[in-house]
Amino acid sequence: MSAVPVIAIDGPSASGKGTVAQRVAQTLGFHRLDSGALYRLVALAAAREGIDAGDEAKLAAIAARLPVRFEGEEIFLEAERVTDAIRTEENSFAASRVAALPAVRRALLDRQRSAREPPGLVAEGRDMGSIVFPDASLKVFLTASLEARAERRYKQLKEKGIAATLAALLQDLRERDARDATRSAAPLRQSPGARPLDTTSMNAEQAAAQIVDWYRGGNR
Repeated sequence: MSAVPVIAIDGPSASGKGTVAQRVAQTLGFHRLDSGALYRLVALAAAREGIDAGDEAKLAAIAARLPVRFEGEEIFLEAERVTDAIRTEENSFAASRVAALPAVRRALLDRQRSAREPPGLVAEGRDMGSIVFPDASLKVFLTASLEARAERRYKQLKEKGIAATLAALLQDLRERDARDATRSAAPLRQSPGARPLDTTSMNAEQAAAQIVDWYRGGNR
């Protein structure tokens, strides 16, 4: 499987990884792995079973048997469509706590690596280049200013009819950044060899085009 190319896109919350990764995958005809969705699914399944977001052993057990199915952009937990349910602010906050647990990360590692299929994979998350696919053909660390990320999240929530304030979103992103950067298991950081890409003043199309250019330039 090491012959199957991987583009690893890592970065903090609301940096645009999902949208950019989707566009890169579409342009290249690659598969896409949204690793964050897996942690959100674990958090949602745990909440529905009444399991605390800090119970590492039980959460790891859920991660190991997670009955998830991806169909295009739709996500199913068993037979239920949960594409929107896993992306509520409440569940995203719980997922950030879940993702800090080493046993949960270990339980999901093989599932993530199994997404590496021909003709290639675009994998986005926090540790795609550092832990999950250290031999990725291209590693990108996507960033944006805290203010730009909060504004993007605010617009996303507003479009979905979800009430939010910029002040609260700024504080939430600060806390998530701190938690992601200081956790003991796979902390968020730019991995060796990763190319930084600041999208503060870029749209998704521009960021995706830059990544595609980098990939094609290094694989000619």
